[in-house]
Amino acid sequence: MIMSRTIGRRVKLVICYTLVAILSFTFFIPFFWMVRSALMDHAQLFRYPVQIFPNPIVWENIPYALRSQPFAIFFRNTIFLVVMNVIGVVITASMAGYSFSRLQWRGKKIVFYCLLSTMMIPGFITLIPTFLIWSALGFHNTYVPLILPAWMGGGAFSIFLSRQFFMTIPKELDEAALIDGASHWKIFWVILMPLLKPVLAVLAIFTFMGTWNDLLTPLIYLRDRNLFTLSLALASFRGPFGGRWDFLMAASAIVTLPMILVFFIFQRYFIEGVTLTGIKG
Repeated sequence: MIMSRTIGRRVKLVICYTLVAILSFTFFIPFFWMVRSALMDHAQLFRYPVQIFPNPIVWENIPYALRSQPFAIFFRNTIFLVVMNVIGVVITASMAGYSFSRLQWRGKKIVFYCLLSTMMIPGFITLIPTFLIWSALGFHNTYVPLILPAWMGGGAFSIFLSRQFFMTIPKELDEAALIDGASHWKIFWVILMPLLKPVLAVLAIFTFMGTWNDLLTPLIYLRDRNLFTLSLALASFRGPFGGRWDFLMAASAIVTLPMILVFFIFQRYFIEGVTLTGIKG
């Protein structure tokens, strides 16, 4: 009986690991294809039958692609937006989560449910009204529409994630601090914020990836080329080069690399935060 259970567990593990390996390989194919295309010349890309590996490797594609446009300016603009959005979401989403989970105020549940309901509204529905509002306020062709929403909670999902993590922290910590004369601000900043590292890492990673990859918002609000982000630069990259996919793939590989590095560096916090936020409703 024990032997059969052991064999059954091993079979399940083998099946699970096999499925994970297959899925991992499937998700790796687009990235491999991008890197492979970045190191080929134009003729190799369209050779038939399809050439899997570059031969010879064309390293010149990468520096040529980076010199073709002012990528230093685009990198600077994107990093600025990423830093401002990450700081804004981490601070304001954690503050909103603290308010919804710890403080008692009239209408809290109604506001929270209304906030959650916004997650069911497709973003494309609010695209035109939002654009008209920002334009009427005179913020078209500025970074304000790209930064200010992050300093207003960063969206319903960020607030919900922060609130769920606060619910896993015992309220006895707050009560003990209140008895000792601590204010809510001190409880939030000194006692609870150090415990929020996992969920703050999750918010930072999600915000970083969303801002780094965002194409639609900069495309709508930015017109000055000196304000362009990397996503806009890649979108406009096909213009001067037409169908030069080798240069486009080389630039895309360089732009993708920082996002991959950030994810692998903070993946431990990412997994821990996603796991802990679902413990208590």
